[in-house]
Amino acid sequence: MTRMEELIRAFKAFSPEVVIHAAAANVDQCELDHDLAYLVNALGSRNVAAAAAMVGAKLVFISTDYVFNGRAGRPYTEFDAPDPINIYGKSKLAGERYAAELCRRYFIVRTSWLYGRHGKNFVKTMLDLAGKRDEIAVVNVQVGSPTYAGDLARFIAGLIETELYGIYHASNGGECSWFAFAREIFRLAGLNHVRVRPISSAELNRTAPRPAYSVLDNYCIRLQGLPDLRCWQEALRDFLKGEVLS
Repeated sequence: MTRMEELIRAFKAFSPEVVIHAAAANVDQCELDHDLAYLVNALGSRNVAAAAAMVGAKLVFISTDYVFNGRAGRPYTEFDAPDPINIYGKSKLAGERYAAELCRRYFIVRTSWLYGRHGKNFVKTMLDLAGKRDEIAVVNVQVGSPTYAGDLARFIAGLIETELYGIYHASNGGECSWFAFAREIFRLAGLNHVRVRPISSAELNRTAPRPAYSVLDNYCIRLQGLPDLRCWQEALRDFLKGEVLS
């Protein structure tokens, strides 16, 4: 992705009709290594956008709620001005701008608090910790919208069948804190023995700052008459049912 000539050769060989590009998502690592963050999320995304344009492919760039500063106190629409407070958000915003500038057929899809069966995520971490501890400390001052990866994938699958290019917010409906999210995970999973203790962001002592309120409003989905994502509680319930049955 960071080697332009190799990327172009691959795109020409495969001639994709649609390219779905997620880039990197390790927030704290981006804060520790600015160069790598911009190399992958910004310049790597530039290369993908240019290569997609070269072969006439549609480009889906997966972005983040962290492009906002979290001080609005209300859900962010696609028409609110980004103002990221960490390197991850800044590098992803740079990638968004390259996508829009270089590829005419682009969809920028911002999502938040993503979880699913694959990869490291909050739900899997909580379920793992529940087997090891009776008490878990979770931040109670950051508010967002948990989003099930399966729901996001279904939305994107429908979106790419359209010509409705532009920026979209696509998160499951509603909002909660990480603390409330953890409590709902344990409630739905029947892990009532686990006590969730609320803590501040300072107590967690993470490398990168996080926006305090980064709820996304799926405004353009509604404006365009596209199928919206369901509420986060329903999505979480169905995900956990699948995990238990499997």
